[in-house]
Amino acid sequence: QVQLVESGGGLVQTGGSLRLSCAASGGTFSRSVMGWFRQAPGKEREFVARTRWSGGSTYFADVADSVKDRFTISRGDANTVHMQMNKLKPEDTAVYYCAATQGSSRQYDYWGQGTQVTVSS
Repeated sequence: QVQLVESGGGLVQTGGSLRLSCAASGGTFSRSVMGWFRQAPGKEREFVARTRWSGGSTYFADVADSVKDRFTISRGDANTVHMQMNKLKPEDTAVYYCAATQGSSRQYDYWGQGTQVTVSS
């Protein structure tokens, strides 16, 4: 059974930093897209960042324009993904979800339970 488990959320002041991690188990994710979405209260879930397999053990990183100067995503190993969030703003407050595809699938097949990030002003 595939599981994605997020960690690293919490409460931080404006301008602070957090590092989110996601560990996948129950499958092989070396060629999967693994990334992050977020959903703020009253808003739709939105894409934040992802890593895409580019061959061997290397991955491309894609980051949403709204956060690309502050957030970075990296693949720890085939089954883990991290997102460093710096210069956090109150508008970054949301539940952050880890997601992964099954191999080279074009849709996200697996989702974590989410981790809350709250940025106080």
